[in-house]
Amino acid sequence: MIRNAEFKNSYAGWREVEIKDSSLGITFPMMVMYPADEPEQIERLGPYQLELAREADLSEGRFPLVIISHGTGSTPLVYRILAQHLARNGFIVGIPEHPFNNRNDNSLEGTAQNLTYRPRHLNMVTDWFFDSMLFKDKLIQNAVSLIGHSMGGYTALAAAGGVPTSLPHETSDGKPQLIEATPNYRVKCLVLLAPASVWFRAEGSLRAVNLPILMVDAEKDQYTPSLHARLILDGVPDPKKVQYKTVKNAGHFSFLSPFPESMRTPAFLPSQDPPGFDREHFHRMLNADILDFLCTHTR
Repeated sequence: MIRNAEFKNSYAGWREVEIKDSSLGITFPMMVMYPADEPEQIERLGPYQLELAREADLSEGRFPLVIISHGTGSTPLVYRILAQHLARNGFIVGIPEHPFNNRNDNSLEGTAQNLTYRPRHLNMVTDWFFDSMLFKDKLIQNAVSLIGHSMGGYTALAAAGGVPTSLPHETSDGKPQLIEATPNYRVKCLVLLAPASVWFRAEGSLRAVNLPILMVDAEKDQYTPSLHARLILDGVPDPKKVQYKTVKNAGHFSFLSPFPESMRTPAFLPSQDPPGFDREHFHRMLNADILDFLCTHTR
């Protein structure tokens, strides 16, 4: 696999930006990490501490763009260690907070509106990077990757050309509804982590998703069991482009960055793994695998 050796010892720059959605009359936050030359310091991100170079200048050069889509009712911060790892190795990484489907405001969960907004906001984020004075001259053209966990997997597939259909309970009249999603032709590959895919059951709904995919699911996932991965493998036009593996003894939340010891309690389900599962060890392997895959397909 190809490593970006030039940036192996780079620091991870970090800043927060606001994305404007004029059609909804809202802005939503995005966490951005990127290669930087200034030394990192301990920064507090919500309840977490992480070594980052706050608002540092970008390193010289051009870099691929990665957008990470979080799960339903979640937050960008739970992918902080993956984003830091990619930034240190030569990627610009954006993690938007999906409006109305995050831990602070989850009012559109389980609606057709949410199915529409999520991929549209990924496309909006991509456009923001290529229009931004900070980033546009630092990006490799048409070298965008999408990483999606759980509902983020749905979002990545829809943004990459999938044609989703809502479930009956997600519409006011109880009838399935075709969801409009504009394909993002800059996207070159996908990383799907325990992806949710039931909106792509219709024949041909994934026919246009003809690009390399790294798909990893969990043996003991109670939320997106293996049938979700099977729908993707059966739906894409060339399943040979999908690198697929199931992680033994992992759970749905095992893909989230390890939580501090003080937050690991049965009352906080995202911090929990099946008995005997080592999330720290798993993430060292997962982050390395994702980096190798992205380097192979975007450089």
